[in-house]
Amino acid sequence: MAAPLVLVLLVAVTVRALLYRSSLASLISERVEVASPLNAWKRVVEGLALLDLGVSPYSGDVFHETPLVIYLFHFLIDYAELVFMITDLLTAVALYLAVQDYNKVLFKKQKLLIELDKYASDVGELIRTPMEMHYIPLKVALFYLLNPYTVMSCIAKSTCAINNTIIAFFILATIKGSTFLSAVFLALATYQSLYPLTLFAPALLYLLQRQFIPVKMKNKDFWFYTVQYAGLFLGCLVVMVCLSFFLLNSWDFIPSVYGFTLSVPDLTPNVGLFWYFFAEMFEHFSLFFVCVFQINVFFYTIPLAVKLNLLCMSPIPVAFAVQGEDGSDLIAEPILCMQKVPDISS
Repeated sequence: MAAPLVLVLLVAVTVRALLYRSSLASLISERVEVASPLNAWKRVVEGLALLDLGVSPYSGDVFHETPLVIYLFHFLIDYAELVFMITDLLTAVALYLAVQDYNKVLFKKQKLLIELDKYASDVGELIRTPMEMHYIPLKVALFYLLNPYTVMSCIAKSTCAINNTIIAFFILATIKGSTFLSAVFLALATYQSLYPLTLFAPALLYLLQRQFIPVKMKNKDFWFYTVQYAGLFLGCLVVMVCLSFFLLNSWDFIPSVYGFTLSVPDLTPNVGLFWYFFAEMFEHFSLFFVCVFQINVFFYTIPLAVKLNLLCMSPIPVAFAVQGEDGSDLIAEPILCMQKVPDISS
């Protein structure tokens, strides 16, 4: 399977390199479908210009990315195209490995249930075979790398590509059962775009499944593991926020990044729904509906994750049905390929 994956990676790099050198690159970078006030490359360049002049990039209403991103490109601005191609490749490889590991766990569980005769006699057609599962990881990588929207986002140098990479590694760490790395990457993803916080509950439930810890309120192991995971997540998040403060010697980035995301003051057209809804609304009602919209993002996370957990489905993949902001939903479609049907044991 390594050879087909390498071939897909080479094709993806070739397509991106050709488009970077074509006249379409400047046109794509201006399209509202792939550039928003939060992730547009043009705004990153303007923020870097302010930083080089010794002015805080958050002093105006131009730059809304995190401090770690602007300092990353402060050193790698000359290699920006290479950075975005590498992030896409890393995302695809992480998804490939995550789905591969997930399928191994799923097949072992399915094989055990068959040996224990836990399946009904008439559901043989619904049971996956190793051959059917063999090509799923490659399909996931292929769907991500050659998705036209993913390609255009890379050509436009949309910073959502960085968010995608972080979330992909979070999924990989969670699927492999690494509590520490899962918490670290989830904290980094939340630091970057806030909304990945909705993945906390699905990740916790999946890790509890991997540790064979039942989800019961009276179970001490359940509470110990939950507090441990939450502590790691919050600790990593605090470290990143404090590091941002030391880089800038200012807390200006908090209202400019997270306040901007939550309050939605910029109604520049994009593929999202917020700008259109609030452009048609009287100012008097905007605060109420901003609160309603933001609460709606987080409201379904826990009940959906719990319901999927009760149905014996992995809560992580389907969580992307309600999680996706500024292009981070680009990995939702391929990730759904790893979702299995509910257990059909008798």
